[in-house]
Amino acid sequence: MDDEKIIEALSLLGRVLEYEGGKPSGKTSLIVCGGAALVARSLVQRVTKDVDVVALMRNGELTSPDPLPASLLLAAEKVAVGMNLPKDWLNNGPSSGAGGLFQVGLPDGLEARLEEHSFGSSLSVFFVGRLDQICFKLYAAVDQMGSYHGQDLEKLEPSIDELKFAITWVKHHDSSEGFLMMLESTFFRLAPLRSTGFWHLKKRGYRYEKGARQSPMQRCVKSSRSGPKAGMRNSPDGWKQTP
Repeated sequence: MDDEKIIEALSLLGRVLEYEGGKPSGKTSLIVCGGAALVARSLVQRVTKDVDVVALMRNGELTSPDPLPASLLLAAEKVAVGMNLPKDWLNNGPSSGAGGLFQVGLPDGLEARLEEHSFGSSLSVFFVGRLDQICFKLYAAVDQMGSYHGQDLEKLEPSIDELKFAITWVKHHDSSEGFLMMLESTFFRLAPLRSTGFWHLKKRGYRYEKGARQSPMQRCVKSSRSGPKAGMRNSPDGWKQTP
């Protein structure tokens, strides 16, 4: 689905929900991430096969989308038939099960970065923001090495601060030794990340020092070009600089 197809599907979903008896007081509110949100917010231009629901919103509070409401699933099936879409074009994949994104904790401040789109009186869709997409894509790029998630991350071109925020969130999401080793490998070896986060580090004079048992993000040291006392107060929080 491209941007027009996504809007068409969500608009039809809103009409089906309204026709089936939805009322404004019982409006369905979806928090959407993934490719649909990237496209809807013009962060990345590509197509997507589905609409990923990472959370629901009820009475102004984010709630788990696992399971999705039966009425929503029924309406989505009708849209799938009418538009010849996959049966699961609307799904809660990112927050399905005990290890889902919602279940383990969404990035801090996500709600303030949401962008709301209304599709009639019975459906509102909140697309997650750029910073949250960077978090999710970094995690997915590590978890699914070599997937399209790394390409999405490359297209987002995260800044150092954005990448630091994402790394911190990802490490809280999964702090197992095996995952952190894959995060290290991804950060320094996966081509999309080398051309974004690592490229930014290199441009600002950071270099990677081998040998320490700390994470690579903590082992990045900045080589000062301005003398032995340069830069400590300007160092990003948690990143070391040496003369």
